[in-house]
Amino acid sequence: MGGRVKPSESLRRVVLIVAVLNLAYFGVEFGVARAIGSVSLFADSIDFLEDAAVNLLIALTLMASLGRRARIGKLLAILILAPAVATLWTAWAKFQTPVAPEPFLLSTTGAGALAINLTCALMLARFRSSRGSLTRAAFLSARNDALANVAIVLTGLVTAFVWRSAWPDLVVGLAIAALNADAAREVWEAADAEKAEGLSAGSP
Repeated sequence: MGGRVKPSESLRRVVLIVAVLNLAYFGVEFGVARAIGSVSLFADSIDFLEDAAVNLLIALTLMASLGRRARIGKLLAILILAPAVATLWTAWAKFQTPVAPEPFLLSTTGAGALAINLTCALMLARFRSSRGSLTRAAFLSARNDALANVAIVLTGLVTAFVWRSAWPDLVVGLAIAALNADAAREVWEAADAEKAEGLSAGSP
């Protein structure tokens, strides 16, 4: 029994692995997004960077009190909004010069991102309710990114075979921004619940 891994140690190991995976694929996706001028890939690459930061913060604060976790949870909610803001700015620039991205690279890069995010979501799924807003932030980010990646793959196929236009990529990029805004709301609400719990328990 003495060799059993504590839940917090197991979670810390998982979030560190997830952080490394997200940081590595951020570099891949950001480079492709810049090369082909894709709004949806750009938005998703910023998501990977944000997810890496979220998981690193979780690893650093697993032993924090309820009150402190609630404050950090609100910070994470703001971080999750960052990709939405970046996407809106990129979408506006793309709207000025609406050139369709290269569809094959768009779909294959999205498929790679899907594999990474499904792996991360599965790793985090069993912890999503165990540490309140912190792990909820990580799980929601991975889940939303996986949904976005499916849309990116389909966008590449639509651009290649149905409609050679910048609009499918723009629409998906804006949808990713909306997903992030909704995830930020959920994490903020979870942080509020933790704050109330901490106050009732007398936690600082």
